[in-house]
Amino acid sequence: MNSASQNQSAAQWIGLPEATDPAPTAAPVVPVQSPLLDVKARLQVCVGEVVMTVGELTRAQAGQVLALDREVDAPVDLLLEGRVVARGQLVAVGEHFGIRLTELPLPLKP
Repeated sequence: MNSASQNQSAAQWIGLPEATDPAPTAAPVVPVQSPLLDVKARLQVCVGEVVMTVGELTRAQAGQVLALDREVDAPVDLLLEGRVVARGQLVAVGEHFGIRLTELPLPLKP
């Protein structure tokens, strides 16, 4: 029995904290007059990973639980073009997922 199927019985629902408005004390990462502010970028959130063989994947069934490599309390990664640019905590924003940023890069120089 592989580790992915062993953890199926240990799965549990977790509650996400509701997002609140942040205090307006944080300085922006990019200067306000920068042309970078108009560039659109697609960000992805990585909650964790699991390594399994193609054979295990082809035998996967609906309802099967795959245990990821992160603990529930661990920060999630915010990715830009596959690179981690920040980290944060998953939160609920109404009926959607959100991310509360907890670790940001150093401010960019103008």
